Amino acid sequence: ILSNSIILHPPYDTMTSEGSQIHNNSTRCIRPPWDGRTESELNEVATALSSERLARLRGPDILRDPYLNKGSAFTERERDLLNLKGLLPPLVLTIEEQLFKTKNQFDQQATDIAKYTFLEELHNRNETLYHRFLLENIKESLPIVYTPTVGQACQDFSDMYRTYARGLFLSKDKGEFRALCRNWPQHDVDIIVITDGSRILGLGDLGINGMGIPIGKLALYVAAAGFQPWRTLPITVDVGTNNEKYRNSSTYMGLKDDRPDDDEFYDVMDKAIKAIQWRWPNALIQFEDFSNAHAFGLLEKYRNKTLCFNDDIQGTAATVLAGLLAALLIQQSDPSKAPLKLYEQRIVFLGAGSAGVGVADLIAQGMAIEAKRDDPATEMDAQYFRTRNFWLVDSKGVVTKNRGDFLQAHKVRFARDDDTISDLFSTVEKVKPTILLGLAGRPAGLFTEATIKTMCKDCTESGLRPIIMALSNPTSKSECTAEQAYQWSGGRAIFASGSPFGPVTINGKIHVPGQGNNMYIFPGVGYGAVMCRSKSVTDSMFYAAAKELSLQVSREDLDNGSVYPDLRNIRDITAKIAAGVCKVAIEEGLSSGCCGRRGCDLDEMVAVLAGKMWWPQYEDYV
Repeated sequence: ILSNSIILHPPYDTMTSEGSQIHNNSTRCIRPPWDGRTESELNEVATALSSERLARLRGPDILRDPYLNKGSAFTERERDLLNLKGLLPPLVLTIEEQLFKTKNQFDQQATDIAKYTFLEELHNRNETLYHRFLLENIKESLPIVYTPTVGQACQDFSDMYRTYARGLFLSKDKGEFRALCRNWPQHDVDIIVITDGSRILGLGDLGINGMGIPIGKLALYVAAAGFQPWRTLPITVDVGTNNEKYRNSSTYMGLKDDRPDDDEFYDVMDKAIKAIQWRWPNALIQFEDFSNAHAFGLLEKYRNKTLCFNDDIQGTAATVLAGLLAALLIQQSDPSKAPLKLYEQRIVFLGAGSAGVGVADLIAQGMAIEAKRDDPATEMDAQYFRTRNFWLVDSKGVVTKNRGDFLQAHKVRFARDDDTISDLFSTVEKVKPTILLGLAGRPAGLFTEATIKTMCKDCTESGLRPIIMALSNPTSKSECTAEQAYQWSGGRAIFASGSPFGPVTINGKIHVPGQGNNMYIFPGVGYGAVMCRSKSVTDSMFYAAAKELSLQVSREDLDNGSVYPDLRNIRDITAKIAAGVCKVAIEEGLSSGCCGRRGCDLDEMVAVLAGKMWWPQYEDYV
């Protein structure tokens, strides 16, 4: 066989999407071992080669393709037949040996941002090894590829940008969005994470620099849910930025226009969503890090028109609710007493933006579900609990009907009839909450020593432990640290945070704070919705996801004070959450079955979904 006639390409790379021939019969084709199966069978195979990728590569081109590249793991036969001899060092390594070397190199990086850069370089040259590394080292890699390190990576995105095409930029000045979508080479995409960069974590308007968030989120989708990486797509819609730093920067790579008014914004987004639906009609769209002014509007506009959800609103809500449901099991100081009900809690929120209200909304719905379960005749619905069990504190104090300012639409249903209370400490002092949640996204330290001590005193007098969640990201925005919460409460607090904190020892007891990371929820919800081909994603799916996650917290975790399970079990957790989502979709008439199967019970769904997850391992090409 002549070396210049040997090519590597996916098994049905004889036809373009329009059906035209793309190579002649005289060429010798090196095909993967599953060649000969039907197209439907091919789609069932989890493989390191994308069946959508029209790749006819050999030699250096294979090494430049991150979906095909194995680096030093190409076998001798592959090196012979794919023109790789001499292009790689002679030693052939296994993926396990590559992982060992990669971990050593990762550990040698001096800073977290250096570790992020190291992993992204690996991501851009070897998708399989990158995702295997994330799975094998989930606890070490999660704070690097996502919060808190991804925040700094986003701020530096334009300065760090390399030319590898990871993601799609839909810029409002670049013409018709369908044409831009057509330029993306993958014909089948399962999941899309989309942002406009207007509210990145707690860092504000970062414009196109916010692309780091969809990239990081989709890496977690692959790690946690086993989506095939070539069937994921990060998208940033560039409508400009109001960030003066970037507008005055010579290195910023996005539009330097003012952000548009609401009418123009929704017009641009409508064109983007329609183009996405035209190009990838079966893809799930996850809205990510849109400003409070638009997050609810986008969700309400599209939630019943396309398969979509907003992770900041719904994913955060389910993650927090799961932590609360687990925390209730250890809230009573006397363990012999029955746990309080969710609808018996008094909850103070610091922050009334999209995340805060989204969390409060799902908790209120959970209260209504539990109240209905305990008393089928009850008339107490979610709205009943919104104005009785919740005190939302924004920059002007408790959200009330009579404080004299204009309330954004998403705050209105939580507006109380009480007199206005102007600050957090006074609210805690008067309300005597059993739960304190922080989602303000403002500079750290808003949960003061006086606030936590006051809450702890009131809870102790009622025989309860205070539940405190400082959920703002990144760490520089956290309302308090784990050490502060434990010290100021004398070790009584049940604490969780949005950013990671290490164990804290108080009076000889080790407390392990839980991290309320959305990674527990969004992969399972997205995976379940895609695999059962649900018509939409509903709030009841998020409640089911929260309930299932709370059941995964072990007794040992609870005894240590952690209200979330071990992330090293993330794929098992995801499969169970996804099965719960499929079950709800079927019950609500939004799906006919899980993975094309009808009549599966929950355990069967879990097994089927786990079995469909892509596992990052090298395939034999010849």
